[in-house]
Amino acid sequence: MTAKFVKPIKLGKLSLPSNVFYSPLAGCSDYPFRQMSARFQPGLIFCEMVKMDALIRHEPSTYHLLDYDPSMRPIGAQLCGSKVKLAGPTARIIEELGFDVVDLNCGCPVDKITKDGSGSGMLKNPELIGEVISNMVAAVNIPVTVKIRAGWDENTINAPLITQIAENAGATAISIHGRTRQQKYTGKANWDHIKASKEAAKKIKVIGNGDVFDAQAGLDLFKHTGCDAILVSRGTFGKPWIAEEIKRLDQQLAPYFPNVKEALLDHLTYITAYQTDHKALLDMRRVGCWYLRNGIGTKKLRESLNRAKNLSEIETLIKEYDWEQTDFIP
Repeated sequence: MTAKFVKPIKLGKLSLPSNVFYSPLAGCSDYPFRQMSARFQPGLIFCEMVKMDALIRHEPSTYHLLDYDPSMRPIGAQLCGSKVKLAGPTARIIEELGFDVVDLNCGCPVDKITKDGSGSGMLKNPELIGEVISNMVAAVNIPVTVKIRAGWDENTINAPLITQIAENAGATAISIHGRTRQQKYTGKANWDHIKASKEAAKKIKVIGNGDVFDAQAGLDLFKHTGCDAILVSRGTFGKPWIAEEIKRLDQQLAPYFPNVKEALLDHLTYITAYQTDHKALLDMRRVGCWYLRNGIGTKKLRESLNRAKNLSEIETLIKEYDWEQTDFIP
């Protein structure tokens, strides 16, 4: 069956296998997360956001966030910062590290990011967004993209305007989250703002984002907005296979039925190979809850994972759990 929405896409000269992308997610889209995600071949995977200031200072912890291996390609990095003078040099660092795409974060709603005018704080100064993008574009040969929200609040919706500014500045694509900064992660994403931005675009690719938690929502976002691609964020938590689910539904193929037990054990293996034992233990408590959140009858296992004292206990809990008595909601 020919795909209606899910298909290969080009960002400038870069050819991507699919137009279903996975977001940069601070504290979440780490190396093990991306190892799991890469198995299901989203069109583009992003590392966690990094700050321009920290990157230019060569802080080891910042470079650590940008670890990747070839299995994760195509791969993007996301910069956060509002200093025009750092835009070009930091974008160049990302290119020299071998990334396929460099993205500018103009969507993070967290106070510690917005207080200096970065992240979604840049929505208050659209011309600055254009200036930063222009400097990034001038410095690199890889595609430059930008991620925004619909606006700072309901009274200042400016996603269509910023789409035009980003296009004129040379950005290849713009990702638009249907919520405002004021909403943060509450309420519903308004996809009409994405649709309006797509209508305002001439050649820039418009990527829809917000409230894609299952395959049907992914296709609905394509259909409602006419967007060129979608960016899945929190919908990837515990569902690294969501790109596969979206593709199969689009092609009217049999649904993908994951083996959650094996996925949890594989994710545990990736985490323990990459993190210290203490960090791995904390990560698995969080990751375990992701995978089990749609499970019926998994509350006891979730609670046990959160109380586990070491990694071997977590492994035993997963292996010995009665998975036959558990159903998962797609």
